[in-house]
Amino acid sequence: MRSQDHPWYKSRGYIHFDLPIGVRQAEAIATSPKRVKRHSFYPFIAYEIKSKKVRKGEDGKSLAIKEKKRPVSYASHVDSHIYTYYTYMLNEAYEKFIKDIGVEENVMAFRKLGKSNIDFANDAFNKIIERQFCAAIAFDIEGFFDNLNHSILKESWSRVLGLKKLPDDHYNVFKSLTKFSKVYKDPLYEAFAISKNNPKKKNKRVCEPRDFRKVVRKNGLVEVNNTQKGIPQGSPISALLSNIYMVEFDQIVSSVMGEINGCYLRYCDDILCIVPLARKNEIIDRINKEIKKLNLNINTDKTKTSEYRVVKGQLTCDKPLQYLGFVFDGHHKLIRSAALARFSERMKSGVRLAKLTRIKYNRVRIRKGQPRQDVYKRKIYERYSHLGQRNFIRYGLRCAETMGSSAIKKQLKPFWARLQEEIEK
Repeated sequence: MRSQDHPWYKSRGYIHFDLPIGVRQAEAIATSPKRVKRHSFYPFIAYEIKSKKVRKGEDGKSLAIKEKKRPVSYASHVDSHIYTYYTYMLNEAYEKFIKDIGVEENVMAFRKLGKSNIDFANDAFNKIIERQFCAAIAFDIEGFFDNLNHSILKESWSRVLGLKKLPDDHYNVFKSLTKFSKVYKDPLYEAFAISKNNPKKKNKRVCEPRDFRKVVRKNGLVEVNNTQKGIPQGSPISALLSNIYMVEFDQIVSSVMGEINGCYLRYCDDILCIVPLARKNEIIDRINKEIKKLNLNINTDKTKTSEYRVVKGQLTCDKPLQYLGFVFDGHHKLIRSAALARFSERMKSGVRLAKLTRIKYNRVRIRKGQPRQDVYKRKIYERYSHLGQRNFIRYGLRCAETMGSSAIKKQLKPFWARLQEEIEK
């Protein structure tokens, strides 16, 4: 079987503490419980992804930009294959389990459902339209992956497998993800003079095992998680484990919603409850109570409630619901303004860079006695207009089509003129 057709094997191109291995070797290790239970996992290599969150300023017009950091860890090649295989096995057990307890319609993230965030948001908005007089309450769990309690995770993992305790191989995988160790990429690369921009130029791996002991461990580059909570973000199995952790919560909340003709939807750490108006405060208290049983907390600052009512035959709300990157005011389904602002900034920066590159290129042409050339527009259009195939505008048009929203098309319409304006500046 070719690796691209394999049900769980995936070749990874990065360098790590070990060398990449092929399908047969990966199968021999990952599918052997005896080998997995004795396997020594390498530390994760960790780094931070920095992103900008764009929000409207207090005046409602200016843009406030806040930098957000998200920790990411990636496992060694052999470790990744073990995690991927156990994800493959566990996922079958998890899907059967949530179907048996009746929550397969409530959990959306990290599952092969053939849907995207566009579909999930549209489904939620349609449920509000069906109910009309209701409250939509959006909850956010604080520091989700960093606060998953290890004892609860182990218990939930065993429950999904239908066992009282984890088998030895599963337990070794569990330990590697709870008592995990990590090495930050920047000091690691500095220790071995590895280029950050082109790390594979002279290296097939970060270092040999003897250098790992002499340099990495000896210089104290390894950090170990000695707490009773948290799993690394970025491993092939972390997403599934976050769903497994929540199975009891999902079951309880889904049951409560069924009793009051409400709707419960969870996308990772984003929880949405659509409930009768009279039950709003009761459900907010219940969600906070149930989440604390998992040693987690709801971020009260991010808990938002939108109340929907029919006024003069029109569904309206006191505060539009923001959900999975979209906004719903009872009549219009829209893309969040922050996403539009981010794209606008990226578009402007991209055009400026293209123009600076063309200026530099034209200097060379002038020295050679060749005529100047205008900005190369094809790539600009591919990245920032409807003429491209995979960009934000195309994404927005898919949103408009899926949601049947002419309002989204109106949001996107000005960008063509803005793009031309930036090019002509």
